[in-house]
Amino acid sequence: MVFCIKRSNRNTIGLQITDEGLLVRAPYQASDADIRNVVSRHSRWIDSHLARHQQAKDAAQAKGLLTPADIRRLADEARDYIPGRVHHYAALLGVTPGRITIRHQKTLWGSCSARGNLNFNCLLMLTPPDVIDSVVVHELCHLLELNHSQRFYGHVLRVFPDYYRCHAWLRQHGPEIMARANPT
Repeated sequence: MVFCIKRSNRNTIGLQITDEGLLVRAPYQASDADIRNVVSRHSRWIDSHLARHQQAKDAAQAKGLLTPADIRRLADEARDYIPGRVHHYAALLGVTPGRITIRHQKTLWGSCSARGNLNFNCLLMLTPPDVIDSVVVHELCHLLELNHSQRFYGHVLRVFPDYYRCHAWLRQHGPEIMARANPT
């Protein structure tokens, strides 16, 4: 199997499916044999996710790619809609977010900085409202826990009990949405 290796100051070997194929993220000290072993052990996962990635790209082509004008329209819609959802859930969680930014991101639906600034992908506007809310709650809960621990998910589920259903929807349909806006 052909793959690209990106070494960094990390502790574990990670696998990522990209538009170019398999990307292996590895610590500087990982040997080539260690990397090949991980890829070999996860070959079924890799094959299934490469196939899923290709299916998403094919479905995106069939639905039609988004134009720059479409992206701008989605960003405008998101700027009107998402801050209201952030403020609604921030009050329920008892947190105060920093700046709220809407972007067109290629891989992320949302992010939270250590300073409490929140970023959201304008492509969320192509998802159901409860999926948008699930991403908003996820990012806001990082203001309480800047990790993905059990405590973090406890906060998420306290205010958004349907989180896992929405997360599953996004995992299933998200790659197609991203592919419509980020063709390769």
